Amino acid sequence: MRLVFAGTPEVAVPALDALIASDRHEVVAVVTRPDAPAGRGRRLVASPVAERAEEAGIEVLKPAKPRDEDFLARLREIAPDCCPVVAYGALLPKAALDIPAHGWVNLHFSLLPAWRGAAPVQHAVLAGDEVTGASTFQIEEGLDSGPVFGVITEEVRPTDTSGDLLTRLALAGAGLLAATMDGIEDGTLQPVPQPGEGITLAPKLEVEDAKVDWTAPALRVDRVVRGCAPAPGAWTLFRGERLKLMSVGRVADRTDLAPGELAVTKKAVYAGTGSHAVELLWVQPQGKKPMRGADWARGVRIGDAERLGD
Repeated sequence: MRLVFAGTPEVAVPALDALIASDRHEVVAVVTRPDAPAGRGRRLVASPVAERAEEAGIEVLKPAKPRDEDFLARLREIAPDCCPVVAYGALLPKAALDIPAHGWVNLHFSLLPAWRGAAPVQHAVLAGDEVTGASTFQIEEGLDSGPVFGVITEEVRPTDTSGDLLTRLALAGAGLLAATMDGIEDGTLQPVPQPGEGITLAPKLEVEDAKVDWTAPALRVDRVVRGCAPAPGAWTLFRGERLKLMSVGRVADRTDLAPGELAVTKKAVYAGTGSHAVELLWVQPQGKKPMRGADWARGVRIGDAERLGD
C-alpha cells in the first residue's frame, strides 16, 4: 500500500522505521506537527518524525491544522491507500479521514477501551496496572473509540517509569502497526468493535497533577513519581521553592515520620507519607541539575522538623 504516516515525537519514530523497512508498503509522505521552539534559544526545531523522514528522503507535510485546505488538497493528490498514525498530536477532521481508501489507523499505547486519551501510559502507571499494551484501531470522530485491528500486551514492572514503559511499547508497537498494515492490504484483518464496558479515560497530565500529596500512602507517592517521569515531572515544595522528585524508594520499616517530614542520615534522606517513609533517591532543585537525594540534603542543611509540601 501507499502510506502517509502521521506522527510527531520520538516515540513515533520506531513505527515509522518499521514501515520504511517494509517490503510490502511504501511510505510516500509524512504528516507531523509544525516546527516548535526548543532549547534556551527557543529556536524552531523540526519534530523527531520530520527529521527521520527527511533523512529517508520522504516528503514532509506540516499543516498548522489538519483541516487546512492546502494540506487536504495535497493529501488528495498523494492518494494514500492508508494513513498509519502514532502520537500525531492533533484531531483529524472527517474531510481528512475520508481521503485514504482504508482510512487512518492509530497505534495507541493501551489495551482499548482502557485508557482512551492523550496519556495512556502515564495513567496505567498511576493506577498501578500490572499489565498494559498497545492497540491498533480505525480512527473515527470519537476519542479513541474506533474498532480494533490488533493488540499486544506488556507487563508493567514495579520500577517502571512512564518513560521506561513507553519506550518498550513503542518498539513492540512498531511491529504491531506494520503487521496491521499487512493484514489490511491482504484482506486477512478486519477490525472488531470495542466493548461498551471497561472504558477509562487518560487525559493529558498537567503540572498540578504531578504535585505530590504527602498525606497519601507511600505506594501512591511512588506511583506519582514514576507515572510523571519524565514529564510533567513529580514535584513538591521545599522552603517555598519547587523540588522535582525523579526517583523514590519505599522504606516499609520506617513509620516514625509525619507526612512530608524529613529525616537525614549520612547516606540517605527520607520523607514521611500517609503510611511509611520513602527515600528520596534522585531530586532536581529549581534551576539546577538532577542530583542524588543525599547530596541535595547535605547541601541545603535540612533542619529539625523541616518538611516537604505547602
